[in-house]
Amino acid sequence: MLFSCTACGKESHKNLEKFSAYSFDYFDTATTIVGYAESQKAFDEMANKALERLGEYHRLYDIYKRYEGFENLCTINDLTDGAHRTVTVDRRIIDLLLYAREMHEQTDGMVNVAMGSVLKLWHDHRTVGMSDPANATLPPMDKLQEAAQHTDITKMVIDEKASTVTLTDPQMRLDVGAIAKGYATEQVAKWLEEQGVSGWLLNVGGNVRAVGAKPDGTPWTAGLENPEDTEADYLAYLQLTNEALVTSGSYQRYYIVDGKNYHHIIHPDTLLPAEGYLSVSIICPDSGMGDALSTALFCMSIEEGKALISRLKGVEASWVTDDGVQTVTDGWNKYVKQ
Repeated sequence: MLFSCTACGKESHKNLEKFSAYSFDYFDTATTIVGYAESQKAFDEMANKALERLGEYHRLYDIYKRYEGFENLCTINDLTDGAHRTVTVDRRIIDLLLYAREMHEQTDGMVNVAMGSVLKLWHDHRTVGMSDPANATLPPMDKLQEAAQHTDITKMVIDEKASTVTLTDPQMRLDVGAIAKGYATEQVAKWLEEQGVSGWLLNVGGNVRAVGAKPDGTPWTAGLENPEDTEADYLAYLQLTNEALVTSGSYQRYYIVDGKNYHHIIHPDTLLPAEGYLSVSIICPDSGMGDALSTALFCMSIEEGKALISRLKGVEASWVTDDGVQTVTDGWNKYVKQ
Protein backbone atom coordinates (compact mmCIF):
# COMPACT_ATOMS: atom_id res chain seq x y z
CA MET A 1 0.00 0.00 0.00
CA LEU A 2 1.21 3.50 -0.83
CA PHE A 3 0.87 6.33 1.66
CA SER A 4 1.57 9.78 0.27
CA CYS A 5 1.75 13.22 1.79
CA THR A 6 3.30 16.60 1.16
CA ALA A 7 6.61 16.71 2.99
CA CYS A 8 6.88 18.86 6.08
CA GLY A 9 8.11 22.33 5.28
CA LYS A 10 6.81 22.33 1.69
CA GLU A 11 9.61 23.43 -0.63
CA SER A 12 9.13 25.11 -3.98
CA HIS A 13 11.50 25.74 -6.84
CA LYS A 14 10.37 26.75 -10.30
CA ASN A 15 6.79 25.67 -9.55
CA LEU A 16 7.90 22.31 -8.14
CA GLU A 17 6.92 21.03 -4.70
CA LYS A 18 8.42 18.31 -2.57
CA PHE A 19 6.36 15.22 -1.79
CA SER A 20 6.92 11.85 -0.10
CA ALA A 21 5.52 8.35 -0.55
CA TYR A 22 5.87 5.26 1.63
CA SER A 23 5.39 1.53 1.19
CA PHE A 24 5.95 -1.44 3.49
CA ASP A 25 5.19 -4.18 0.98
CA TYR A 26 8.48 -5.04 -0.70
CA PHE A 27 11.75 -6.77 0.23
CA ASP A 28 10.55 -7.12 3.84
CA THR A 29 11.41 -3.51 4.56
CA ALA A 30 10.16 0.06 4.40
CA THR A 31 10.48 2.05 1.18
CA THR A 32 10.47 5.84 1.01
CA ILE A 33 10.36 7.90 -2.16
CA VAL A 34 10.94 11.64 -1.94
CA GLY A 35 10.70 13.80 -5.02
CA TYR A 36 9.78 17.11 -6.60
CA ALA A 37 6.77 17.47 -8.88
CA GLU A 38 4.32 20.07 -10.12
CA SER A 39 1.47 18.62 -8.06
CA GLN A 40 0.51 15.90 -5.62
CA LYS A 41 -1.31 14.11 -8.44
CA ALA A 42 1.74 14.15 -10.74
CA PHE A 43 3.99 12.91 -7.97
CA ASP A 44 1.61 10.13 -6.90
CA GLU A 45 1.22 8.91 -10.47
CA MET A 46 4.96 8.53 -10.98
CA ALA A 47 5.64 7.23 -7.45
CA ASN A 48 2.96 4.56 -7.82
CA LYS A 49 4.49 3.42 -11.10
CA ALA A 50 7.92 3.25 -9.46
CA LEU A 51 6.52 1.19 -6.57
CA GLU A 52 4.72 -1.11 -8.98
CA ARG A 53 8.05 -1.83 -10.67
CA LEU A 54 9.71 -2.41 -7.31
CA GLY A 55 6.92 -4.86 -6.51
CA GLU A 56 7.58 -6.75 -9.74
CA TYR A 57 11.25 -7.14 -8.79
CA HIS A 58 10.25 -8.23 -5.28
CA ARG A 59 8.09 -11.04 -6.63
CA LEU A 60 10.64 -12.15 -9.24
CA TYR A 61 13.51 -12.24 -6.73
CA ASP A 62 11.57 -13.81 -3.84
CA ILE A 63 13.25 -17.05 -2.72
CA TYR A 64 10.61 -17.92 -0.11
CA LYS A 65 7.29 -17.59 -1.95
CA ARG A 66 5.82 -18.73 -5.27
CA TYR A 67 3.43 -16.54 -7.26
CA GLU A 68 0.74 -17.79 -9.60
CA GLY A 69 1.36 -17.25 -13.29
CA PHE A 70 5.14 -16.96 -13.47
CA GLU A 71 8.42 -18.49 -12.40
CA ASN A 72 10.70 -16.78 -9.88
CA LEU A 73 13.79 -17.57 -7.84
CA CYS A 74 11.75 -19.68 -5.45
CA THR A 75 10.65 -21.98 -8.28
CA ILE A 76 14.23 -22.17 -9.59
CA ASN A 77 15.17 -23.57 -6.17
CA ASP A 78 12.33 -26.13 -6.25
CA LEU A 79 13.09 -29.81 -6.71
CA THR A 80 11.12 -32.19 -8.93
CA ASP A 81 11.92 -35.88 -8.37
CA GLY A 82 15.10 -34.88 -6.57
CA ALA A 83 16.44 -32.55 -9.27
CA HIS A 84 16.10 -28.92 -10.31
CA ARG A 85 14.11 -28.17 -13.45
CA THR A 86 15.35 -26.03 -16.30
CA VAL A 87 13.19 -22.96 -15.67
CA THR A 88 12.24 -20.34 -18.24
CA VAL A 89 12.27 -16.99 -16.48
CA ASP A 90 11.73 -13.28 -16.98
CA ARG A 91 14.76 -11.49 -18.45
CA ARG A 92 15.05 -9.49 -15.24
CA ILE A 93 16.01 -12.68 -13.39
CA ILE A 94 18.62 -13.50 -16.02
CA ASP A 95 20.09 -9.99 -15.72
CA LEU A 96 20.25 -10.21 -11.92
CA LEU A 97 22.00 -13.58 -11.98
CA LEU A 98 24.47 -12.48 -14.65
CA TYR A 99 25.29 -9.43 -12.52
CA ALA A 100 25.62 -11.64 -9.46
CA ARG A 101 28.09 -13.84 -11.33
CA GLU A 102 30.07 -10.73 -12.29
CA MET A 103 30.17 -9.54 -8.65
CA HIS A 104 31.23 -13.02 -7.53
CA GLU A 105 34.25 -12.71 -9.80
CA GLN A 106 35.05 -9.12 -8.79
CA THR A 107 34.89 -9.92 -5.07
CA ASP A 108 36.90 -13.17 -5.26
CA GLY A 109 33.86 -15.18 -4.20
CA MET A 110 32.90 -13.10 -1.17
CA VAL A 111 29.49 -12.49 -2.79
CA ASN A 112 28.05 -15.82 -3.87
CA VAL A 113 24.35 -16.22 -4.69
CA ALA A 114 24.92 -20.00 -4.81
CA MET A 115 25.35 -20.12 -1.01
CA GLY A 116 21.65 -20.66 -0.41
CA SER A 117 22.11 -24.10 1.14
CA VAL A 118 24.37 -22.62 3.84
CA LEU A 119 22.29 -19.48 4.32
CA LYS A 120 19.05 -21.46 4.66
CA LEU A 121 20.49 -23.28 7.69
CA TRP A 122 21.34 -19.95 9.30
CA HIS A 123 17.99 -18.44 8.29
CA ASP A 124 16.03 -21.31 9.84
CA HIS A 125 17.98 -21.22 13.12
CA ARG A 126 17.83 -17.41 13.26
CA THR A 127 14.05 -17.45 12.70
CA VAL A 128 13.52 -19.92 15.56
CA GLY A 129 16.02 -18.09 17.77
CA MET A 130 14.30 -14.73 17.30
CA SER A 131 10.81 -16.12 17.98
CA ASP A 132 11.91 -18.36 20.89
CA PRO A 133 15.14 -16.90 22.37
CA ALA A 134 15.24 -19.39 25.24
CA ASN A 135 15.69 -22.23 22.76
CA ALA A 136 18.02 -20.46 20.28
CA THR A 137 20.66 -22.73 18.74
CA LEU A 138 23.41 -22.57 16.11
CA PRO A 139 23.43 -24.64 12.94
CA PRO A 140 25.71 -27.67 13.50
CA MET A 141 29.07 -27.15 11.83
CA ASP A 142 28.97 -30.56 10.15
CA LYS A 143 25.70 -29.60 8.44
CA LEU A 144 27.14 -26.24 7.40
CA GLN A 145 30.21 -27.94 5.94
CA GLU A 146 28.06 -30.42 4.05
CA ALA A 147 25.91 -27.59 2.68
CA ALA A 148 29.07 -25.71 1.65
CA GLN A 149 29.90 -28.55 -0.75
CA HIS A 150 26.95 -27.34 -2.85
CA THR A 151 27.82 -23.67 -3.39
CA ASP A 152 29.69 -23.81 -6.70
CA ILE A 153 28.31 -20.92 -8.74
CA THR A 154 29.41 -22.60 -11.98
CA LYS A 155 26.60 -25.11 -11.33
CA MET A 156 24.19 -22.24 -12.03
CA VAL A 157 23.75 -22.61 -15.80
CA ILE A 158 22.24 -19.64 -17.64
CA ASP A 159 21.08 -19.80 -21.26
CA GLU A 160 20.56 -16.16 -22.23
CA LYS A 161 19.09 -16.95 -25.63
CA ALA A 162 16.47 -19.30 -24.21
CA SER A 163 16.12 -17.23 -21.01
CA THR A 164 16.51 -20.32 -18.82
CA VAL A 165 18.25 -21.14 -15.56
CA THR A 166 19.28 -24.62 -14.42
CA LEU A 167 20.92 -25.57 -11.13
CA THR A 168 22.85 -28.72 -12.01
CA ASP A 169 23.60 -29.58 -8.37
CA PRO A 170 20.38 -30.93 -6.78
CA GLN A 171 21.46 -29.71 -3.34
CA MET A 172 22.31 -26.16 -4.42
CA ARG A 173 20.01 -23.23 -3.66
CA LEU A 174 20.14 -19.61 -4.73
CA ASP A 175 20.00 -16.80 -2.18
CA VAL A 176 20.21 -13.27 -3.58
CA GLY A 177 19.91 -11.43 -0.27
CA ALA A 178 23.30 -9.78 -0.71
CA ILE A 179 22.39 -8.12 -3.98
CA ALA A 180 18.70 -8.22 -4.97
CA LYS A 181 17.37 -5.25 -3.00
CA GLY A 182 20.13 -2.94 -4.20
CA TYR A 183 19.88 -4.25 -7.75
CA ALA A 184 16.11 -3.68 -7.83
CA THR A 185 16.54 -0.19 -6.38
CA GLU A 186 19.00 0.62 -9.15
CA GLN A 187 16.69 -0.64 -11.87
CA VAL A 188 13.84 1.52 -10.58
CA ALA A 189 16.18 4.53 -10.40
CA LYS A 190 17.26 3.94 -14.00
CA TRP A 191 13.64 3.66 -15.09
CA LEU A 192 12.88 7.00 -13.44
CA GLU A 193 15.80 8.56 -15.27
CA GLU A 194 14.45 7.17 -18.55
CA GLN A 195 11.12 8.86 -17.78
CA GLY A 196 12.94 12.18 -17.47
CA VAL A 197 12.56 12.26 -13.68
CA SER A 198 15.22 14.06 -11.66
CA GLY A 199 15.34 15.45 -8.16
CA TRP A 200 14.11 12.24 -6.49
CA LEU A 201 15.52 10.10 -3.69
CA LEU A 202 14.78 6.37 -3.20
CA ASN A 203 15.34 4.63 0.12
CA VAL A 204 14.57 0.91 0.04
CA GLY A 205 15.33 -0.40 3.50
CA GLY A 206 18.52 1.65 3.79
CA ASN A 207 19.56 1.28 0.15
CA VAL A 208 19.59 4.98 -0.71
CA ARG A 209 19.79 6.11 -4.35
CA ALA A 210 19.67 9.73 -5.48
CA VAL A 211 18.18 10.37 -8.92
CA GLY A 212 19.72 13.71 -9.81
CA ALA A 213 20.21 16.74 -7.58
CA LYS A 214 17.40 18.74 -6.05
CA PRO A 215 15.79 21.22 -8.48
CA ASP A 216 17.90 24.07 -7.09
CA GLY A 217 21.05 22.13 -7.93
CA THR A 218 21.98 21.17 -4.38
CA PRO A 219 22.68 17.52 -3.49
CA TRP A 220 20.52 15.32 -1.31
CA THR A 221 21.64 14.72 2.28
CA ALA A 222 21.61 11.20 3.75
CA GLY A 223 22.54 10.33 7.31
CA LEU A 224 25.06 7.58 8.07
CA GLU A 225 23.66 5.64 11.02
CA ASN A 226 25.74 5.16 14.15
CA PRO A 227 25.93 1.35 14.55
CA GLU A 228 26.84 1.61 18.24
CA ASP A 229 23.66 3.54 19.02
CA THR A 230 21.02 3.88 16.31
CA GLU A 231 19.15 6.43 18.47
CA ALA A 232 22.22 8.68 18.67
CA ASP A 233 23.30 11.35 16.20
CA TYR A 234 24.41 10.18 12.77
CA LEU A 235 28.10 9.47 12.25
CA ALA A 236 28.03 11.85 9.29
CA TYR A 237 25.75 13.49 6.77
CA LEU A 238 26.59 12.57 3.19
CA GLN A 239 25.76 14.54 0.06
CA LEU A 240 24.49 12.57 -2.93
CA THR A 241 23.54 13.61 -6.45
CA ASN A 242 23.48 10.51 -8.66
CA GLU A 243 25.07 8.15 -6.16
CA ALA A 244 23.89 5.29 -3.96
CA LEU A 245 24.65 4.84 -0.27
CA VAL A 246 24.37 1.26 1.02
CA THR A 247 25.24 -0.07 4.48
CA SER A 248 25.58 -3.62 5.78
CA GLY A 249 25.62 -4.00 9.55
CA SER A 250 26.03 -6.68 12.19
CA TYR A 251 23.57 -4.73 14.35
CA GLN A 252 20.66 -5.00 11.91
CA ARG A 253 19.56 -8.67 11.87
CA TYR A 254 20.84 -11.03 14.53
CA TYR A 255 19.85 -13.43 17.25
CA ILE A 256 21.52 -14.40 20.53
CA VAL A 257 22.87 -17.79 21.61
CA ASP A 258 24.54 -18.13 25.03
CA GLY A 259 24.88 -14.36 25.29
CA LYS A 260 26.56 -13.85 21.90
CA ASN A 261 25.06 -12.09 18.89
CA TYR A 262 24.99 -13.97 15.58
CA HIS A 263 24.18 -11.71 12.64
CA HIS A 264 23.10 -12.50 9.07
CA ILE A 265 26.29 -11.77 7.07
CA ILE A 266 27.92 -15.19 6.69
CA HIS A 267 31.57 -15.51 5.68
CA PRO A 268 31.86 -18.00 2.79
CA ASP A 269 35.10 -19.46 4.18
CA THR A 270 34.31 -19.85 7.89
CA LEU A 271 30.55 -20.42 7.32
CA LEU A 272 30.02 -18.26 10.43
CA PRO A 273 28.95 -14.63 10.80
CA ALA A 274 31.79 -12.39 9.61
CA GLU A 275 33.68 -10.73 12.45
CA GLY A 276 35.42 -7.42 12.96
CA TYR A 277 32.88 -4.79 11.92
CA LEU A 278 29.72 -3.15 13.16
CA SER A 279 29.02 -1.69 9.74
CA VAL A 280 30.43 -1.29 6.24
CA SER A 281 29.06 1.46 3.99
CA ILE A 282 29.56 2.06 0.28
CA ILE A 283 29.04 5.15 -1.87
CA CYS A 284 29.01 4.41 -5.59
CA PRO A 285 27.02 5.17 -8.76
CA ASP A 286 25.12 1.85 -8.69
CA SER A 287 22.96 0.60 -5.81
CA GLY A 288 23.33 -3.04 -6.87
CA MET A 289 27.09 -2.76 -6.76
CA GLY A 290 26.86 -0.98 -3.42
CA ASP A 291 24.78 -3.81 -1.97
CA ALA A 292 27.22 -6.47 -3.16
CA LEU A 293 30.33 -4.55 -2.09
CA SER A 294 29.05 -3.77 1.41
CA THR A 295 28.63 -7.52 1.95
CA ALA A 296 31.95 -8.41 0.33
CA LEU A 297 33.95 -5.89 2.37
CA PHE A 298 32.32 -7.20 5.55
CA CYS A 299 34.13 -10.47 4.83
CA MET A 300 37.54 -8.88 4.10
CA SER A 301 40.21 -7.07 6.06
CA ILE A 302 40.27 -3.29 5.63
CA GLU A 303 43.46 -3.64 3.57
CA GLU A 304 41.83 -6.17 1.25
CA GLY A 305 38.73 -4.01 0.99
CA LYS A 306 40.74 -0.91 0.11
CA ALA A 307 42.60 -2.86 -2.57
CA LEU A 308 39.29 -3.92 -4.11
CA ILE A 309 37.84 -0.40 -3.97
CA SER A 310 40.96 1.04 -5.63
CA ARG A 311 40.18 -1.04 -8.73
CA LEU A 312 36.67 0.38 -9.06
CA LYS A 313 35.74 3.77 -10.44
CA GLY A 314 33.67 6.14 -8.34
CA VAL A 315 33.47 3.87 -5.29
CA GLU A 316 34.24 4.87 -1.68
CA ALA A 317 33.88 2.92 1.56
CA SER A 318 33.58 3.36 5.32
CA TRP A 319 34.21 0.73 7.97
CA VAL A 320 33.19 0.90 11.63
CA THR A 321 35.05 -1.77 13.57
CA ASP A 322 33.76 -3.64 16.60
CA ASP A 323 35.48 -1.12 18.88
CA GLY A 324 33.69 1.79 17.21
CA VAL A 325 36.60 3.15 15.16
CA GLN A 326 35.74 4.46 11.69
CA THR A 327 38.10 4.06 8.75
CA VAL A 328 37.34 5.51 5.29
CA THR A 329 38.83 5.42 1.82
CA ASP A 330 40.65 8.48 0.51
CA GLY A 331 37.71 9.94 -1.41
CA TRP A 332 34.99 9.34 1.19
CA ASN A 333 35.23 12.74 2.86
CA LYS A 334 34.39 14.62 -0.34
CA TYR A 335 30.80 13.40 0.20
CA VAL A 336 30.68 14.44 3.86
CA LYS A 337 28.64 17.55 4.57
CA GLN A 338 30.81 19.93 6.56
